Amino acid sequence: MQDRHKFEQSVIAPTTEDLKAAVDAAKRGDASARETIVAALCWSAFACPSAISPTYTTLANQWLDGCGTAPAPAPKFSIASQHAPLDSTFWQAFWAVIDQQNFDASSITAAVAGLGGAVDDTMQDLSEDAARAHPGAACALSRPVPGRTDLTALGVCQEGSLGEILYRMLVDNGYDLEVLNREDIHLSALPAALQYLNVRILQMHDVWHLVAGYSTSGSHEIAISAFQLAQFGHNYSAMFLAVAVAKSHIGLPASFPILMQLIMEAWHHGQNTPAMMDIEWENEWSAPIQEIRQRYGITPYRSVLPENLLETFSTGTRWERLRLGIDIGKKIRRLRRGQSLCPV
Repeated sequence: MQDRHKFEQSVIAPTTEDLKAAVDAAKRGDASARETIVAALCWSAFACPSAISPTYTTLANQWLDGCGTAPAPAPKFSIASQHAPLDSTFWQAFWAVIDQQNFDASSITAAVAGLGGAVDDTMQDLSEDAARAHPGAACALSRPVPGRTDLTALGVCQEGSLGEILYRMLVDNGYDLEVLNREDIHLSALPAALQYLNVRILQMHDVWHLVAGYSTSGSHEIAISAFQLAQFGHNYSAMFLAVAVAKSHIGLPASFPILMQLIMEAWHHGQNTPAMMDIEWENEWSAPIQEIRQRYGITPYRSVLPENLLETFSTGTRWERLRLGIDIGKKIRRLRRGQSLCPV
């Protein structure tokens, strides 16, 4: 990205035709096409939440075209959609995050949350409106904000049940029960739909990992963000993905098609999975995961990419890294030939 000011000016409502063309060109390695995709993701994440679904659906339909599944109907873009301005203060914060090196899980969470504080004040109302309009978030308008998850109740669940597996996952790995403290991040100050959705995602993120088939590897943490975004329009996930794709475009352009593959697969999975937010998970603690999947019609996530992708490149043996590099190179060449990579 040579001209940051020019990029800032390009972060506007995209068109369906431009996004489709950008996908095809980005697969071939075109830098300007990558930048078009990054701009569209930044527009929906930081300025126009109502553009999230049409943006990602259009991208996923085109990226996975030819995979034998019916494309999801993409909502229409509207140039007249309400959106928040992106001023110089926001862009200063954005570029600081993009330029930051050596992120770990906690620091990138804090950095993206900081960007949420740098957007225009009107974004909260726009995000609330988008949440209320999302079909996967309907329960946020009819249910009270849930209380805290009872770790003790999980600890007495029978072996092999969702509750027991979740308990072991939390205790054995030292995970926080709800990831972040809801009081510390002032969720009670949010309007109704956003408050409910953000509380519930803190509670059920690890449950969705288990039931929807996402491991806790680095690549699957990225993927589950796209899954959650498709499921109920989680705005933090939109911001996180926009940052991840922007950083790839600028710092690791060779990885861009692999990152897009991961995100588009998971978005498609989220669109085609029943609304996880609607399920009363506290009533499912005693059931085995496979039984829950069968009851609600949940198919676990599948990817053409190995789940330990990032870990292998980071800490794998020389031979493991070589084998993975050869495999990834083959996949990138297929994309450059205009082929699609289709999960089995």
